Parts: sequence; C-alpha cells; structure tokens
Amino acid sequence: MTRTAFDRELAGIQEEMLALAMRVAEAVERSVTALSERDMDLARQVIEDDVKINEKRYEIEETCLELIARQQPLAIDLRTIASVLHIAVDLERMGDHAEGIAKVALMLTDEPPLMSYAGVRRMAEITRGMMLSSLDAFKDRDTARARTICDEDDQVDALYDEIYHELLVLMTEDPDKVQRATQLTWVAHNLERIADRVTNICERTVYLVEGRIHELNVSKY
Repeated sequence: MTRTAFDRELAGIQEEMLALAMRVAEAVERSVTALSERDMDLARQVIEDDVKINEKRYEIEETCLELIARQQPLAIDLRTIASVLHIAVDLERMGDHAEGIAKVALMLTDEPPLMSYAGVRRMAEITRGMMLSSLDAFKDRDTARARTICDEDDQVDALYDEIYHELLVLMTEDPDKVQRATQLTWVAHNLERIADRVTNICERTVYLVEGRIHELNVSKY
C-alpha cells in the first residue's frame, strides 16, 4: 500500500470514529429529552439505536486491527490507530449510558414527576458539549483545548452532587419516593460517567501528540 493510500485509510477510520461520536451525542440528548418530556417512543428509539452504536464500534475496531496487521505502522501512525481504538470503546460505553437513561425514562413514564429535570438537562448539555469539543480537540490535535475541556468535568460533578442530595432528601422524607428517586440517581450517575469518559478522550489526544499517557483530571478526594 502506498503512503497516500495508507493516509487515506487512516483518515477514514478517524472519520468513522467522529461519525460514531455524533450518534452518541444524539443518543444522550434524546435520552434526556425522552425522560423530561415523557416521550416513550423516543426512549424506545434510543434503546433500539444502541445496537447500531455497538455495531459501529466493532466495525471501527476490526478496521483498526486489520490496518495494524497489514501495515505494521510505527510511531505517530500507530498512536493514531491506538487512540481511535480506545476512543471508539469509550464512545460505545457512552451510548450504553444513554441507553440506561432511556430505560429509566420508560420506567418513569406513568409515574408523577418527582423533581424538576432542569439540573439533569443542564448536566446533559454540559456533558454533550464536552464530548463534541473533545472530538474537535482530537481532530485538531489541540492538547491545550483537551486539557481545558477536562476542567469542565467539575461542573458536571457539582451538578451531580446537587441532584443526588436533592433526591436523598426526598427519599428520607417519603419512603414511597425511594424507587423513583433511586432511578433518577442512576440518570445523574450515567451523565457523570459520560463526562468521565470524555476525559479519557482528552487524555488520548495528549497521548497522540506527546507520546505519553497523562492523567488529566486527578480525583480531588
């Protein structure tokens, strides 16, 4: 394979990864919309579409492994392929988190609202924005931007703490609300985990450019 053909194939797998990211971002947005608007059809669509997200992840993985086997790439090319492999896995896991939110939406459809979903929607908005920005940073090989994106995770964590404590108070005051509150806790947890996986993407961008793994968002606890 000529260098030009190799570069074209390498660019192709990165484009496929970015296409996967758009599907996942849409799944996150739709899952929270389904929850807040009690849209059962939309929730079911998110769950059904998760199969396509999984398939795309495995397709990207197979293409990456085939390219490594055929070309035995070195240095920056190998780091690019390795980064795509890891990011595709993280994106697929984010899709799973979105699916989890959609399943909660279905379970709560016929239940009276327990709380305002403003905090959840805000968490989703920040998380989705982080995800898309992290992929832009990867595409542009922008390590400074990757590091900045990780700082936004603190906002997500703060919102998670607020929602968790609000739900904890509701459970303490009324045992009949425990089941619904627990399910909503899982919604917030899923969004928090998506933000954590965005940090992984940013770390892969730094690895790609600098050739070293560096933990960008060290726990404060």
